[in-house]
Amino acid sequence: MNVPDLITAVLITAGLFFFLAGTAGLLRFPDVFTRLHALTKADNLGLGLVLAGLAVQAPHPAAVVKLFLVWLLVMTGSATAGYLMARRALRNGLQPWRKP
Repeated sequence: MNVPDLITAVLITAGLFFFLAGTAGLLRFPDVFTRLHALTKADNLGLGLVLAGLAVQAPHPAAVVKLFLVWLLVMTGSATAGYLMARRALRNGLQPWRKP
């Protein structure tokens, strides 16, 4: 296994770990706000690591730019969707969880 393949494997594995952590947060956290936080943060970082691993294997710089643009679009969409869902939850009367 050569060095770029090893870097790709490490980055993709780390990205998958963050996807798993976001999913665990979705299932384990107590309210919609903490769940949204887990998903938006962990999934954006996981996607960034996976795309960085793919960028190492990209044949042309244009492919790396496209991967980066995909990541930017997903981060923008994720942040916007998370904000809108949290705002709707607050307007519907849901209160953020507080430690008893």
